[in-house]
Amino acid sequence: MVRAAILPAVGAPLEIAEIVLPEPGPGQVRVRLAAAGVCHSDLSLTNGTMRVPVPAVLGHEGSGTVLAVGPGVTHVAPGDGVVLNWAPSCGRCHHCRIGEVWLCAEALTGVGAVYAHTTDGAALHPGLNVAAFAEETVVAANCVLPAPAGVPLEEAALLGCAVLTGYGAVHHSARVRAGESVAVFGAGGVGLAALQAARIAGAGPIVAVDVSPAKEELARAAGATEFVVASATTAKEVRALTGGQGADVAVECVGRAETIRAAWDATRRGGRTTVVGIGGKEQQVTFHALEIFHFARTLSGCVYGNCDPARDLPVLADHVRAGRLDLGALVTDRIALDGIPAAFEAMLAGKGGRSLVVF
Repeated sequence: MVRAAILPAVGAPLEIAEIVLPEPGPGQVRVRLAAAGVCHSDLSLTNGTMRVPVPAVLGHEGSGTVLAVGPGVTHVAPGDGVVLNWAPSCGRCHHCRIGEVWLCAEALTGVGAVYAHTTDGAALHPGLNVAAFAEETVVAANCVLPAPAGVPLEEAALLGCAVLTGYGAVHHSARVRAGESVAVFGAGGVGLAALQAARIAGAGPIVAVDVSPAKEELARAAGATEFVVASATTAKEVRALTGGQGADVAVECVGRAETIRAAWDATRRGGRTTVVGIGGKEQQVTFHALEIFHFARTLSGCVYGNCDPARDLPVLADHVRAGRLDLGALVTDRIALDGIPAAFEAMLAGKGGRSLVVF
């Protein structure tokens, strides 16, 4: 038996309890977790913004060590360090065939499976496929990638979501070029990764926007050259910091209607607005037809940073080893399993960067 954080029902508080894991079957891997990041998507699962079958063990950003493999698994072996991939691509659907693996139609089919049980026999689902809020987990083989050499295993957990998403939003979705101005809305884990990615891309100026003035130090350490406290005049302030034109690229990492609208308004005429944040259906954003014509901006969504983890993980590892990407700078709190609810509260209050559950 292992300890895990269980979501018993949507809207209910997490319960820390022991669960019973099976041995890995064909095409499965059992992993002892080293660390798991607390992501806003986990919060979105608890409140019903995103839905998965419950009861479930949440957590989708993790790293650990392989304990055992089932028949047919050859790319990892017991003792190997691995990074969990919560959105594995099937390689067969339309999107996979055209190279858009981040939109794989089969990526989340595993969430409906029963992967473990409570001590009284109740079935448990694996949150977003990998159930990383537990001391150990059993996942499909395509949900694990070899951990890159030279990257601390605990911090490698961040590569599984926050860094892939933030880096990919800048490099793959927005395609930021050297010398372009970038505004990043939201300086949480993904936003801080996006700021680092903008710095790596050679962008400038790089404007961080957040509701909390306390985030300024974190944002500047990540690469922001300017910091704006979010208000009704945010777009005007961003334009003033970018030569009066607005940012070439705005990256929204919050998922709220007013923030998406502010990012759009802060983007220059002909610029690019990329929305990374996941909002609920009630978050309605409106535009009128004349402004769409006049500003000629591009508004795009971004799933998992438009990344292919197998392709992008080695690239990120190179940046880490070269000192260009600082994973430790994204982590503001190292906590135990029972610290996850407090991490959610801090997230709602706009405090800190990434909380990391360390096992």
